[in-house]
Amino acid sequence: MYSITQLQDLINKQIVEKKYPVTPSELYDPITYIMSLGGKRMRPVLTLMACDMFGGHITAALEPALAIELFHNFTLMHDDIMDKAPLRRGQSTVHSKWNDNVAILSGDVMLVEAYKTLVNAVDSAILRDVLTVFNDTAAGVCEGQQTDMNFELIEDVSIAQYLNMIRLKTAVLLGCSLKIGALIGSAGPEDSEHLYNFGVNIGIAFQLQDDILDVYGNPEKFGKQVGGDILSNKKTFLLIKAIELAEDLDKEELHYWLNVVECDPASKISSVTAIYDRLGVRQLAEEQMNLHARKSLSELDKVSVSAENKQILVDFAGQLLIRET
Repeated sequence: MYSITQLQDLINKQIVEKKYPVTPSELYDPITYIMSLGGKRMRPVLTLMACDMFGGHITAALEPALAIELFHNFTLMHDDIMDKAPLRRGQSTVHSKWNDNVAILSGDVMLVEAYKTLVNAVDSAILRDVLTVFNDTAAGVCEGQQTDMNFELIEDVSIAQYLNMIRLKTAVLLGCSLKIGALIGSAGPEDSEHLYNFGVNIGIAFQLQDDILDVYGNPEKFGKQVGGDILSNKKTFLLIKAIELAEDLDKEELHYWLNVVECDPASKISSVTAIYDRLGVRQLAEEQMNLHARKSLSELDKVSVSAENKQILVDFAGQLLIRET
């Protein structure tokens, strides 16, 4: 079995060695640029892990894993345009470095490159199954992003709606990464589906933890300033649950902070956090996170390979969900 670090190194080597057409440079240079910005390579690593779990040849999964990373970065490139984000992993976003039109078109061709890579690399015997899960996931990610944007325009969002949104926007791509790797490793349909469900549940747990850390995290360990979600009125699990539970003065104060046009950012963060504390929404978010973490491990238990072969995914889940506050 390979280690996580070894798998990351393999993916990074594959990314560096990937060649794109030279012209027009404005179309292809941004792909090389965004792919060079690094990151944990979580999704392609999961593809390689799943293939390795079933005794498959890692080399057969490298190009499909790269296709998944291309797709993921394509979504980031377009998300940055929608969010008007100036930075990605500490560097200029593509639309900032070039312009919006370049980022849109270059992102489009990234998606094409992802499909070309899959079609050229995946054995014809499983290509239909691989493309089916990839297509369903790609549509789901777009649905999740649109739903998230819709949430900005409506007041009443339920916890169930929120969980479905993060399932689509974030979690299904983790499930897809694992399922494609399992299929390449010759896993059966049931094992592939259990791994998919493991990935989806761990993805939901990860996003819920992100919601918690945005309010309660240590900025040095979390990697960004806390309170950003509060300042932007982002509908996270914490805010939705607070709106649901707040009564009397808490309800009035929360309504004030959600509608005030100009305010001191630190005052808003501290006041809303205090409301969260009084309502106990952090604990409720942690309970929901732990529920999905347990579901993920339950799905992994059902996969018919040895405990030794599963250990790397158990370790991965642990690393993903142990980020200090």
